[in-house]
Amino acid sequence: MSPPLPHENPHHARRWLILVVLGVAQLMVILDATIVNIALPSAQDDLGFSDDSRQWIVTAYALAFGSLLLLGGRLSDLVGRKWMFIAGLAGFAGASAAGGAALSFEALVGARALQGIFGAMLAPASLALLTVTFTDPAERRKATGVYGAIAGGGGAIGLLLGGVLTEYASWRWCLYVNLGFAIPAALAALALLHHQPVTVKPRLDLPGVLTASSGIFALVYAFSSAETDGWGAAITLASFAAAVLLLSAFVAIQRRVAHPLLPLRVVADRTRGGVYVAVALTGAGMFGVFLFLTYYLQETLGFSPVEAGLGFLPMTAALLVGVGLASGKLLPNIGPKPVVTAGMLLAATGMLVLTQVEVDSTYAAGVLPGLLLVGFGCGFTMATVMGSATLGVRSGDTGVASAMVNTGQQIGGSIGTALLSTLASTAVTSYMDGRPRTPDVIEQAAVHGYATAFWISAAIFAAGAVICGTLLRRGVAELAPGAEPVLAH
Repeated sequence: MSPPLPHENPHHARRWLILVVLGVAQLMVILDATIVNIALPSAQDDLGFSDDSRQWIVTAYALAFGSLLLLGGRLSDLVGRKWMFIAGLAGFAGASAAGGAALSFEALVGARALQGIFGAMLAPASLALLTVTFTDPAERRKATGVYGAIAGGGGAIGLLLGGVLTEYASWRWCLYVNLGFAIPAALAALALLHHQPVTVKPRLDLPGVLTASSGIFALVYAFSSAETDGWGAAITLASFAAAVLLLSAFVAIQRRVAHPLLPLRVVADRTRGGVYVAVALTGAGMFGVFLFLTYYLQETLGFSPVEAGLGFLPMTAALLVGVGLASGKLLPNIGPKPVVTAGMLLAATGMLVLTQVEVDSTYAAGVLPGLLLVGFGCGFTMATVMGSATLGVRSGDTGVASAMVNTGQQIGGSIGTALLSTLASTAVTSYMDGRPRTPDVIEQAAVHGYATAFWISAAIFAAGAVICGTLLRRGVAELAPGAEPVLAH
């Protein structure tokens, strides 16, 4: 077979198979952020680490993943997306195997950090490959809709899968299961993907790499520290100060260097900037569902881990419906601005419904309506994010533009976890003041804390509707095959 001509898309004939491979990889990365949460109590009993240390199983992954995403995205532009994607899959599989076999807390934390490093290689290359594989506008909308559904629903799937594996096998299988995703995906990628040589290889912006990676690390660490040590702790304040200084230096460097790590043109566009904000706020708000509703279902309603995971499936179904409607009907006709705004408002309404839960509420009446609204709204938002995040960027910037999606999701998730956990804990303490510490009062206090978290999540989504409604341009993105898009005004 003769090689494809330079102007041809070498992936076109097998584009839908490639979407399956990219979807499997994206699902693995997303569900790994939640699947381990369900397994933490069992892992703690097995390895004997303290409650104070437990958060590092989650934080090690978030720190490595979030701080290295921009570097991973730029390397995929410089080295080639196929090999970065395959290397990320292979490394993620190896790190997962090491974590599953860990015999100590330190080994498990190290394996989780390695997962984050290889995830930072894998995730940007995956979305960049999708962007360059689907060049027809209608097909790209369908493909990004599928990808957005996985990004939005993967966390709920992780909760269910984690519950099943922990209850019927072992917490170690919450890590081993990644081999079942990564190895087949890597083998399929070897056969399906075509290596497209990078003809122009500018020098890597090392000062940008150092300031961006360390600045994002400091920011994520600051929010993690706030959750455990308090907002006024010296380590928290020092981390926030370091994050501000380093990220300010990063922006200054990007304005001056010839080949920036993150060209400011990528984020300066109002539509792309708006969807990056949208994914960060969605990540922050969604933790109100995943984190506190998991506690409510298990601790208050008495659900088992598997039942709690099953309880999130209606939200995933609603998210899939929202993605299909947004990508197939709404975005091509009315554009991203009203779709994201409506999605944020629907999610905020769903959270307001969840604020009404009580100790004696039922799942069907107290939880399900809110979950459906949140899922539907997040489906609108995630379909738009995945469809617009790389729209119109130069070919050499697709990796770093893709990385911004995952960076926003990680930072938003870290902010959401710390902010909601702190405010919920404060609400519980305030409720208990002056009341007898009877089992009924303790249970009421816990539910009051969950409801407080849902109120804050509702406020985050409402703020997202205002911010994104202001930032995003009016109009529909028009993309002729092979051309960069413009927004019709």
